[in-house]
Amino acid sequence: MMDQAQALRDLIRQQGSGGRGAEAGMEPRLPGKGKTAKLITVTSGKGGVGKSNFTLNFALALQAMGRKVLVFDADIGMANIDVLMGISPQFNLYHLLQREKSASEIIEKGPHSLSFIAGGSGLSELLSLSEQDLAYFTEQIEGLADEMDYIIFDTGAGLSKENLNFIRSADECLVVTTPEPTSITDAYALIKVVSGAEPGVTFKLIINRAGDEKEAAQTADKIAMAARRFLGVETTMLGYIADDSHVVQAVKKQVPFSLAYPNCNAAKDLQRIAYRYLLVPAPPEPSALTGIKGFMHKWLRRTK
Repeated sequence: MMDQAQALRDLIRQQGSGGRGAEAGMEPRLPGKGKTAKLITVTSGKGGVGKSNFTLNFALALQAMGRKVLVFDADIGMANIDVLMGISPQFNLYHLLQREKSASEIIEKGPHSLSFIAGGSGLSELLSLSEQDLAYFTEQIEGLADEMDYIIFDTGAGLSKENLNFIRSADECLVVTTPEPTSITDAYALIKVVSGAEPGVTFKLIINRAGDEKEAAQTADKIAMAARRFLGVETTMLGYIADDSHVVQAVKKQVPFSLAYPNCNAAKDLQRIAYRYLLVPAPPEPSALTGIKGFMHKWLRRTK
C-alpha cells in the first residue's frame, strides 16, 4: 500500500492504547508563542458523513492536550454544533455583525469549557458585508485568534460557493469521508475543485465509519492515488474512526461521544488522530497573508 497509510499504521502501533509514541520523545508541537491561531476548515464532499461530530470531538481532543481551541460553526443553513452538545446558544454571529456584542461576548462554552461560536442567521449576513463591516469583523475575530492556538471552522458539505470560500481562505483543510463509493467520489470532487482554484491548500483525510484499519487505508489510498495522478495533489491520511454504535448513542444523548463513551473504539481512534495531527512537523513561518487578516483578505477576494 502507500507510504502514508503505512506511516499511520506505524504511528498507531507505537502509540498503542496509551499514546506511547509521544512518550518516546515525539512531543506534540504547540504553535509558537505570539503567533496567531492556525485556521482549520473541516469539510466533506457530501452530507451525512459525520463531519460536525468529528469537528466537535477533534476540538475537545486538542483541548485535552493543552491547546486553546475555538470552534466556529460555519455550516450555512445546517449549523448544528450546539445541538450535538445539547446547548441553546444565547448569542451567535448575528449579534457580532449587528455590533450588539463583541466577539468575546458571543463565545459560548461547551463541555469541558470548549469555546465555540454559533453561526445562526449571522452566517448569511457574513456573505454580504460592506467593506467597513468586514474590517470590523476581521478586527474582532483577530482579537480572538491572538488568544487561541486553533480556530476550527465547521463548514457545510459540498461545493457551494460559500463552502469553497471558507476552504480556500483557511490554512488547512481536513476532509471527512467514509468508505462508501459516493462519499469517496464526492471527496475527490471537492479536492479537485478546491485545488484547481487554490493550488496551495493542504488536504488531510479523515476516514469515518471505517470497518477496520485496512478498509480505512484502502479508502485513503483510492483518493490519494486519484488526486496524485489526475490533479498532481498530495493528500495525507490523518487517521480513521471506527464504525461504532456508541457514536449514534452519544448523538441521541446530545453529548460528544469522546466524553460519553471515552473507552469506545471511536473515541480511541479520535484520540490517535489528534496525536497524529499534533505530531506533524510545524509549517513554515506565516507570511503576511496568513492568520485572520490573510483569511479575511482571501475571503473578500473570493466573494467579489
